[in-house]
Amino acid sequence: MASASVPSILSTSTASSTPKHHHLAAASTSSALRLETKQQNVNVNVKQGYIRRRELLLKMGVTVPVLVSPLPCQGREVEVGSVLPPFPSDPSNFVLFKASPKDTPALRAGNVQPYQFILPPTWKQARVANILSGNYCQPKCAEPWVEVKFEDENQGKVQVVASPLIRLTNKPNATIEDIGSPEKVIASLGAFVTGNSYDSDELLETSVEKLGDQTYYKYVLETPFALTGSHNLAKATAKGNTVVLFVASANDKQWQSSEKTLKAILDSFQV
Repeated sequence: MASASVPSILSTSTASSTPKHHHLAAASTSSALRLETKQQNVNVNVKQGYIRRRELLLKMGVTVPVLVSPLPCQGREVEVGSVLPPFPSDPSNFVLFKASPKDTPALRAGNVQPYQFILPPTWKQARVANILSGNYCQPKCAEPWVEVKFEDENQGKVQVVASPLIRLTNKPNATIEDIGSPEKVIASLGAFVTGNSYDSDELLETSVEKLGDQTYYKYVLETPFALTGSHNLAKATAKGNTVVLFVASANDKQWQSSEKTLKAILDSFQV
């Protein structure tokens, strides 16, 4: 709505300026009221015209759609098997997710290199809260953020967490080996595996994996007090100015039936 422009009052004489100010304000208010009334009349005429046409068409036996306001955009829960390509090595059991710049703010900003992993076709992508996504701090985030999340109520969930390299080391473009041992890395990132806290006693197994020029640290954790689940698998690597952490989680019931599946998903992750 346009606002009236009121001239600056530079004169020290309030007696001569006040009536003019009141006159302008009154004129502006009057014009606004006339415009509002005119708009209301137009809206009423349009609505009445639609109703008259609708009644006429109904008498003629014609079906007329009811005018409704559009619903707000809502996220849809879609099984990944309906949108992602089959994984060539095992097309019956897995599909392949390849992250691209359209998927996350960090990928668009170039802070994270593209990554990929497999998923069972029945899994669904979960929403990442804006405060956790890094959307508010790109391109220079000081704390780790969540890239993507996928889940299945019967099998568990996975997520990709990214951390600024400088949070773990001052060395530019450091490798995961430059940062330190597997135990040192998980001590820094363990809370992002569990969702709350990390205790070194929860670490059951560590291993080192080489995929081309990239080194990955792998972890098996039993985390009875974790928010993410009582069983966690993790895989970490460093590339560019970011450490990327992949986490697969399950509760006791999910773990019994999906341990093999979650380990296959973990093994497939690469940057």
